[in-house]
Amino acid sequence: MRGRIAVHVHADDPVSRSGVAAQLRARPEVRVVDEDEADGAEVAIVVADEVDESALRAVRNLRRSGQARVVVVVTRLDDRALLGAVEAGACGLLRRSEAVPERLAAAIAAADAGDGTVPPDLLGRLLDGVGRLQRQVLAPRGLTFTGLTDREVQVLRLVADGFDTNEIAHRLSYSERTIKNTIHDLTTRLNLRNRTHAVAYAVREGLI
Repeated sequence: MRGRIAVHVHADDPVSRSGVAAQLRARPEVRVVDEDEADGAEVAIVVADEVDESALRAVRNLRRSGQARVVVVVTRLDDRALLGAVEAGACGLLRRSEAVPERLAAAIAAADAGDGTVPPDLLGRLLDGVGRLQRQVLAPRGLTFTGLTDREVQVLRLVADGFDTNEIAHRLSYSERTIKNTIHDLTTRLNLRNRTHAVAYAVREGLI
């Protein structure tokens, strides 16, 4: 049986920080950690009035500084704020009015499991926004949400299937030089060491 989830609460307002921390300390599945243990937290809670630049900076810093997944709790949450928080790296969002201990604990458990939490009334609009991004920005440039082109995804899949450069070129009707350049660009851009590392990346990203 796994232990309690280590949670760090971040807020510019000490009253908000203390209030959310107090709610969580009563939950048996959660262990609230202090500032000096924040680097070891599995989930971080960012509490703010709105998703402004200060809140977004906190989300980005928490994502950069460690492995913690971030849940944002805000007073005001609209479409723009939702997309901004997701872009910054948040995996869960709750309105303060809905952030009772049970909902907070559920959002933390979801984040720890790699899942997300979004208010139901905003979920449809988030999906619409994602669809517009794909249609208007990524697709015209030949990109997918992974940042890879369709050709790069095809090449990665064939590399994973064990085909060599010549065989991949034949299957995709490209020159061998084009395939070599594609693999080189992929490994360079994504800081991959070799083909084996590229295959591991593709598996991790769900491409194959």
